[in-house]
Amino acid sequence: MSFNNIWFLLFLLPLIFFFIKELYVDKKENIFKNAADNIKKQNYSRVNHSKNRLKYILFIAGSFCLILSISGPQFGTKVRKVERQGVDLVIAFDTSTSMDAQDVKPSRIDKAKFEISKLIQGLKGDRVSMIVFAGTSHLYLPLTTDYEAALLFLEAIDTKMIPNQGTSISSAMKKAIELVSKDEDKFKVVLIVTDGEDHEGDAVELSEQALELGIEVHTIGVGSNVGSLIPIMSKDKVQIEYKRDKSGKLITSVLNKNILKEIANAGNGKFFHFSNNGQNYTDVNKAIDSMQKKEINSHEYSEFEERFQPLAFISLIFFTTSFVMPTRIKYLVDDEK
Repeated sequence: MSFNNIWFLLFLLPLIFFFIKELYVDKKENIFKNAADNIKKQNYSRVNHSKNRLKYILFIAGSFCLILSISGPQFGTKVRKVERQGVDLVIAFDTSTSMDAQDVKPSRIDKAKFEISKLIQGLKGDRVSMIVFAGTSHLYLPLTTDYEAALLFLEAIDTKMIPNQGTSISSAMKKAIELVSKDEDKFKVVLIVTDGEDHEGDAVELSEQALELGIEVHTIGVGSNVGSLIPIMSKDKVQIEYKRDKSGKLITSVLNKNILKEIANAGNGKFFHFSNNGQNYTDVNKAIDSMQKKEINSHEYSEFEERFQPLAFISLIFFTTSFVMPTRIKYLVDDEK
């Protein structure tokens, strides 16, 4: 049980005081205390003190119920149907070490996390899920409309999540298709966030399969055409060195736009580029908003129900009874008359 306006309950304290006082203090002798004895006797004989006390108690009880009603009591539950419209959005996030490259500031992965966080904040009724991938892929966040939770999960993403390195976009796409293909309705989107470096697998073919299942595939390339060296970070995120190949030469990671465009075209989607220029997420948001929305689900949930009405009605009964209750004894006419 809870109250909308709990501070109104403070007014119950003086009522409790007056109620206790009424129970233990006899007011009868305080009426006309300066009057003559015969006048007191005449007036006391015509007043029903028990009813007078009951009338006062009923008034206090009415005030008690009225204050409780104004406080807005809530208890019990009621069920309400909620309908939401949107799309199922699966974000496949590349966590390979090449995402630590700093050709996009402060780094590719940090830039991608920032833009995707803005994208999630702009969603309206859409369900969002996240898959992280490098050499392998893993479901990181199931489909949800809890955007606050999604942002917390997003913030925790880093390039050390998956020890098996590489950029297996096809592995991520298989998991994304498996996640959303169970729903027969359309309006499902897979968003692949990657630099395309060291691409492995048959992602283009999988993108075509996804389209047949009603799943649009968009790609987001993070990085520059010039590329950048790949820093090696310590556990404290301090740069130790730059990544080298087996022969000891420094590796330059360059954004692979071509493969990402091919994947997007095969999935009837678009290619977006996250660079140092402007807020790149807005274009992605517009593409999602332009899609025809579906009713994702209709579910029922319980919440506290307002219960002030019964107390207000009881209060009215108490007040009405106390106002109409007679407290005067009818005067008996002398028999001789």
